[in-house]
Amino acid sequence: MDLYREFAPHPLLAGHVACLWTSRARPQGVPVRRRILPDNCIDILWQDRAPAGFVAGMMSRSHLFEADAPVLTVAVRFLPGAARAFFDLPLHLLQDDHPSLDALWPRHETDALAAALWERELTVRARLSIIEKALLARLRLGSRLPADRLVRAAVRRIEETHGAVRIEDLARALGVSRQHLALQFRERVGLNAKAFAMVSRFGKASHAARTAGPGADWAALALDCGYYDQSHLIHEFRLLAGTTPAGFVA
Repeated sequence: MDLYREFAPHPLLAGHVACLWTSRARPQGVPVRRRILPDNCIDILWQDRAPAGFVAGMMSRSHLFEADAPVLTVAVRFLPGAARAFFDLPLHLLQDDHPSLDALWPRHETDALAAALWERELTVRARLSIIEKALLARLRLGSRLPADRLVRAAVRRIEETHGAVRIEDLARALGVSRQHLALQFRERVGLNAKAFAMVSRFGKASHAARTAGPGADWAALALDCGYYDQSHLIHEFRLLAGTTPAGFVA
């Protein structure tokens, strides 16, 4: 059994945080296995079996989560392009990686946070409040620099079109060169803009696939979601989900 819940962030974090979330995996005789799909977000996760916390960087492919013993997770999910305000390194260095939080934040901070979260029994709300206080303390005043505004605008346009925008056209509309946008996007989002657009398109297609079910007209669905054809759809599902669209639905 894997119980998952989402919570709205503190109002002062709403411009940076998509949600806080909790998950409680309770294997009952067999390990819990769940495939985590790319979602264009960066998360920090704290677990009772990994109290120091770790970061889930931007994903360019799916990852498999397995738990053979009970584990409680409390976590924060950042909005695309917003996590850079909490980390002092280019975010593409975290792509498809899960570094320990104490490698990215000062050790005394992560130790104090782990102690506050796990050294005594707390309600879920109390643990999330501790995380919010830590995030507010780390929120940098420079998080609204021009580069951040540029990247947020690019992210917004890609999400609005579900990836159906050419990066050259996007850069032109934002008044910058393709090279400048590419550099800022990769550093402040964690994926390059083309990969981010691909994941955005996949998000729309995976939702459409679940809605349509096994009897989907895959060729029509591919065109509706911005793919060139059905083979393009299948290729990206294999790349991002590790299976075909039909296998994904099944």
